[in-house]
Amino acid sequence: MAGARAGARAGQRVDARAVDAGAVDEAAARLAGVVRRTPLEPSERLGDLVGGEVHLKREDLQAVRSYKLRGAYNLVVQERSRAAQAGVVAASAGNHAQGVAFACRALGLRGRIYVPGTTPRQKRERIAAVGGPLVETVVVGETYDEAQERALLDAATSGALMVPAFDDPRTVAGQGTVAVELVDQLGRAPDLVVVPVGGGGLAAGVATWLAERHPSTRVVGVEPAGAASMAAALEAGAPVPLAALDGFVDGAAVRTAGSVTYPLVRDHVDAVVSVDEGRVCSEMLRLYQSDGIIAEPAGALAAAALGDAVRPEPGTTTVVVLSGGNNDVSRYAEIVERSLVHEGLKHYFLVEFPQEPGALRRFLDEVLGPDDDITLFEYTKRNNREFGPALVGVELATAADLDPLLRRMGSSPLTARRIEPDDPLFRFVL
Repeated sequence: MAGARAGARAGQRVDARAVDAGAVDEAAARLAGVVRRTPLEPSERLGDLVGGEVHLKREDLQAVRSYKLRGAYNLVVQERSRAAQAGVVAASAGNHAQGVAFACRALGLRGRIYVPGTTPRQKRERIAAVGGPLVETVVVGETYDEAQERALLDAATSGALMVPAFDDPRTVAGQGTVAVELVDQLGRAPDLVVVPVGGGGLAAGVATWLAERHPSTRVVGVEPAGAASMAAALEAGAPVPLAALDGFVDGAAVRTAGSVTYPLVRDHVDAVVSVDEGRVCSEMLRLYQSDGIIAEPAGALAAAALGDAVRPEPGTTTVVVLSGGNNDVSRYAEIVERSLVHEGLKHYFLVEFPQEPGALRRFLDEVLGPDDDITLFEYTKRNNREFGPALVGVELATAADLDPLLRRMGSSPLTARRIEPDDPLFRFVL
């Protein structure tokens, strides 16, 4: 856990005149009648998990299915005259793009939005639907940072208005209006607000407003373990690029934290924690199966931390920002797979089978338990060899069934090697 308020360092603060509670209040006034006042709903499931009161701020029900509309519109509407002359340019993993597209269509502006190739098709289609003929989507590179570089080049050469996804005071102020709403809806300030962190715009805006208006409320930011750029910035004392980036939580997969958002998060967010991508998948499935909520990976990020990296004090009130619901249904097979691996229910092995009759039958009878299920079996018989390798996937009834399975494999004459999640071979099955 990286402490943000406690780790403040001198000489790197954002000018309070640029981002403060007043700027967030002004943004709220601009957005009135433009963005939806999304519901604040109690979650009995999460409340029981942590032994307190938990509410979900349903930004997945926003007009573009994420909070990103708030910051995008707040910036563009203030630069309407300039944008009318040269257009609008933005880079996004998907949700910010929809916010910019909404702003362009609402204000009658032309825009070009650069998205990485990892952006799910569902999000690309939504960008086109939201923006209509006024907005062009350009796919470039594989990461948000590559798309950002192209968008910056476009803005520099064309003179178009660049609309940052998170690293601009006006974007930050717009995202901070989530806090204004949730406090008004709750009727009081909660004890804890948990928000997802990608570049840090939402965390910076929410925490800055709460620090001035309700300083007793704690704010915790949650990053995906494979893209913890804000934690890296807090550790280094400044934004630094991550050497490796896991893009699965595409809405929060940012290689470098923002230079505007970093000092605000450092000074006003109480802690930044990380959550394994597999746990995020498990929470996505629980939200869907138990609560009837379709959340994207970044949308489930904050909720996934509860009871694990984030443990509210018993009896307190927590608000979790469910930040987005733009999930591509074609990703659910991978989501289920990642969840099973994280929960210890799915395992993979390389098994050397003797090329003789009955070898597979002995494996089924002597190695597999009564509730173990083979979900993958890939084997090619080679007549010039005595043994042949098979890739075997096994799903267990409970995580506790793994040790007995491994003992039976160890006692078997077959040679078997478990493929661990950090093994390079694992990427061929997940």
